[in-house]
Amino acid sequence: MIEKVRNIAKKHVLEAINIRKHLHAHPELSFQEYETSKYIQSVLKKHDIPFTTGHVENGIIATIKGKNPDTKEILLRADLDALPITEDNNVEYKSKNEGVMHACGHDFHSASLIGTALILNELKEDYNGTIKFVSTWRGKTSRRCKINDRRWTS
Repeated sequence: MIEKVRNIAKKHVLEAINIRKHLHAHPELSFQEYETSKYIQSVLKKHDIPFTTGHVENGIIATIKGKNPDTKEILLRADLDALPITEDNNVEYKSKNEGVMHACGHDFHSASLIGTALILNELKEDYNGTIKFVSTWRGKTSRRCKINDRRWTS
């Protein structure tokens, strides 16, 4: 099984790197992640991973059902939002949004979450249960909002 996971990961590593670079270059502040959400949705669609949207504004919940999907459920989460900081780095994927930057690592977290979803989507016949992948904004208030969001379990 480990070798199978390695092979699938190798297949998706460049895409995960490019996702991270795209997210880094196009940061958006909390509750303004409209383009970020659209981009992640496009990646999920490309890989036929079902998802729902509109959770706490721009949040996405992708769902992958393995064998016996009702036996257990796991939820993995990453933040979407960036910080109001001007990026001084000189890299090809430097922020294109003046005064906004992924200085907190949320671009990496989101790319890692998507990469994990790509791998687990290909392994869904090898595990029992359902895995949900949640992309939303950060902060203590977000947890409270998500708990109160009736669509959280959809």
